[in-house]
Amino acid sequence: MMDQQAYATNVVSLRQGLLPRHREYLMRWLQAGACMGLCDADITDRDENDEIDLEHVLVWVRENANPAYMVRPEGKGMGWVLIDQIHERPLATYRSFEAALHAIRPVLSCGATAAA
Repeated sequence: MMDQQAYATNVVSLRQGLLPRHREYLMRWLQAGACMGLCDADITDRDENDEIDLEHVLVWVRENANPAYMVRPEGKGMGWVLIDQIHERPLATYRSFEAALHAIRPVLSCGATAAA
C-alpha cells in the first residue's frame, strides 16, 4: 500500500499557462490584426496591482492608451477568461486561448493552431 505522504508529493497540478504555441499564435494574431486596430500585446506574470499571479496577456487597441483586454487562464479549470480591462469586468470564458483572441478581433481562423 502506498504511503499517503508519498502519494501527495506525486500530484501534478494541471494549472494552465501560456505555451510556446500560444505565444506564436499571439504574434501571428497581432500582426494580422494591425489593420483592425490591434496595436500591441504583452505577456506578463503579474498584473499592476499584484492581484493576479498567473501568466496573462494584455492587449492594446488603437482606441485606448491603456490595455483594453486581458486574457488569462481560468483559475479553476482549463478555460481562458477574457477581461475588459477598461471597465474591469470579465466578458466570457473560452475553451481555448485562440478563441479568446478571436473574440477580441476575428483576424485568424479560430482553429489555426494545432493542439499541443
